[in-house]
Amino acid sequence: MKNLVFTLFLLYNLNVFAQKPCETDTNITDSLGTYKLTKQFIIFERSFAGNSTDILFALSSNNGVLGLETQQLQSSAGFIKANCFDANSRIFLQLNNGKIVTLLFAGNESCGTLIRNDKNENSRILSGSFVFSKENFEDLKTSQVTFMRIRFSGETIDYPFKTEFTAELDKKTYQPENYFIEYLKCVEN
Repeated sequence: MKNLVFTLFLLYNLNVFAQKPCETDTNITDSLGTYKLTKQFIIFERSFAGNSTDILFALSSNNGVLGLETQQLQSSAGFIKANCFDANSRIFLQLNNGKIVTLLFAGNESCGTLIRNDKNENSRILSGSFVFSKENFEDLKTSQVTFMRIRFSGETIDYPFKTEFTAELDKKTYQPENYFIEYLKCVEN
């Protein structure tokens, strides 16, 4: 009986502490090199008074250069001010251990695309690519992210991370604080 209880306890703990499986959206190897991109993950969601903002991340590796593909989705019945990415744009991630990791914008200047959705609301989609430096991402493997600051071309906006939330967008449960701990391994090699 003791062995049965011990075995059940051991199996339960293995299930609880198991790492998330790597889900890639793109995985290409050819004569030009390798490119790997994880599936998108909702990292931030805010909905208030008819306005909503969602931020999605996907990790990438382009011939060994680690990157973060970022997409911001905004919806509102009213006008949506454009936030733009330019050469000075940055993402700052504050870690639970007190360190700050900075990602540099690595794309062309963009202010996103404004469209009207089927509910006759304005929607703005802004996408950008950011890169890690070799030295600044190691702490992301072991320490949770508690706070994110994005420097756009005209302003800087802060986004606190939640431990866990169920997204209104797709009704799935996300744990943004652990995103890098769980998924950086998927694009490192």
